[in-house]
Amino acid sequence: MSSPHIEGLLSTGEVVPPPPGVSSWFPIADQDAFVAAALRDPIAFWRERARDIAWETEPQTVFTGAIEDQHWFPDGELNATVSCLDRHAAHHAEAIAYRYVCENGDERTFTYAQLLARVNQLANALRFDGVAVGDRVIIYMPLTIEGIVAMLACARIGAIHSVVYAGLGATSLRDRIVDAGATVMIVGDVTYRRGKTVTLKPIVDDAVRGLELVRRIIVHRREASPEPADPREVNFEAYCDGQGTECDPEIVGSEHPLFILYTSGTTGKPKGVVMTHGGYLVGAAAMLALTTGITPNDVYWCTSDIGWIVGHSIMVYGALANRYHCVLREGSPDFPAPDAVYATIDRLKVTQFYTAPTLARMLLRLGGGLAANHDISSLKAMYCAGEPLNPEAWRFLYETLGGSKIAVCNQWWQTELAAPCLGIFPTTAVRPDRSGKSLGPIVYSIRDGGGAPVPQNAGGLLVVETPLPYMFASVWNDPERYAQYFKWGVYVAGDVATIDEQGYITVRGRADDVLSVAGHRIATADVESALVSFPACGEAGVCGVPDEIKGEAIIAYVVLRAGYTQSDELAKRLIDHVRHELGPIATPAAIRFTAKLPKTRSGKIMRRLLKAQETGQDLGDVTTLEE
Repeated sequence: MSSPHIEGLLSTGEVVPPPPGVSSWFPIADQDAFVAAALRDPIAFWRERARDIAWETEPQTVFTGAIEDQHWFPDGELNATVSCLDRHAAHHAEAIAYRYVCENGDERTFTYAQLLARVNQLANALRFDGVAVGDRVIIYMPLTIEGIVAMLACARIGAIHSVVYAGLGATSLRDRIVDAGATVMIVGDVTYRRGKTVTLKPIVDDAVRGLELVRRIIVHRREASPEPADPREVNFEAYCDGQGTECDPEIVGSEHPLFILYTSGTTGKPKGVVMTHGGYLVGAAAMLALTTGITPNDVYWCTSDIGWIVGHSIMVYGALANRYHCVLREGSPDFPAPDAVYATIDRLKVTQFYTAPTLARMLLRLGGGLAANHDISSLKAMYCAGEPLNPEAWRFLYETLGGSKIAVCNQWWQTELAAPCLGIFPTTAVRPDRSGKSLGPIVYSIRDGGGAPVPQNAGGLLVVETPLPYMFASVWNDPERYAQYFKWGVYVAGDVATIDEQGYITVRGRADDVLSVAGHRIATADVESALVSFPACGEAGVCGVPDEIKGEAIIAYVVLRAGYTQSDELAKRLIDHVRHELGPIATPAAIRFTAKLPKTRSGKIMRRLLKAQETGQDLGDVTTLEE
């Protein structure tokens, strides 16, 4: 008989106190007390956060509706770019907004005054070209200042931008253009990765061929490329340069869409998540500041891309609203040398670092010796979001890189929940085998497949019971798909998790990735974490394959750390290690050594591809697969 709940197998019981001195820069001493106070009056909490945003018409109402029909600050009027640019340029014109660096050595710095001026030029050009309030603009650009300028220029005039990760294939790009009904595109011709020039323009050409919907393509050119054959094309610089550097922002209602962001997804058809000028901006700015303690005096580096929600919230809108000094780095994190991350932290004296568990595991795989060649003592804190952070990867960041002196904080959120929701404050004791606790006035529970709550420590579907201003407002052109997220009168996250007696939540991965072995339901993250805790294993991805006796057997794909060589003996030791850590039910049936794991371009392991490879199935849509 199958167990009704997902079993949480990985539990070390380890508790690590916050590093010394963290209270000198992080203002919230007690996470539990902070959250309890916020939950006593969430409306008052969000009213206070809204005061940190520049409104044209101050909202009198904070919230109306229900979680499945949310309306935040519905009578307020604003334009998001005023909070991000104008008020800072007026009082801190020379403050640095972005320090851009590229793996090829190129560098540029933009102050808030310079950023506002360039945004206004592009906004004026778009207005002159007939782009109106509510029009959709596709942005297909790499991690450059021009990509961010494009986002802000659209917002400035009330147009709705949709950033598509630069590198997704022509079919994926075309699908997003059509779904959004975009008439204008702002694109880059190339990006740079691992010493190579990666062309993007041919992908655009394929995507728009015969697509009459698109009337203008604005191309930011960095390489010598053929003159445009398409009469719809114009050069980015020529388009902007003659325009004035002042542009009145289009004042819109709080609920006016700011952007559509299509989820890449490891399964299923991408969906267009819609965020608004008011609620989203309030939430993104507040939750970034509250959960990290970053200030304008920090040098802050987020390693995401503008193609993902982390890029939107943590690098652009949330960061700019808080007047942060941000580092952008275009290129591969291990080029021109494996220690490129440490070299950048050292040279730019980065104090706050936001990254993904994928990068943490890459650094772990490369070994701790690389960091020793650089002075990274400027770092105060590191934050990880995107996938469950393995305890071993956390320990590597905290002990090996940070010398047990910097805060290493796990965070959980999603594209649909556009800012940090769950995790650890820098002043909170860490349990490396737990994801964390609520980061604000947010109530969670764990439900079974029918929507009923499950007992403590029993796994099930993670749900959010409270409305949030930064929860997505709709799915573009698909209200039925939006409604599916709220089928029990709560937001169903699609992740499996457990909650323990102390209120610590452990997110164990996507519901699609749960294994069913001999009547036991096991999360892939537990098996992968157990593997990564073995000294030879740098990364691991597991999948289940049909088994006549057990129902499913576990197959583990392992990327070895530097200095280790694959062998049958090593495979046996890995299997024995998992058996020791998690028990017989989670023991892999086989170990497959591999040079790399299949991942989406945002760094999530595509376990369905591992399963398809094992079972000989069709690979399906692989347009989001990292090259």
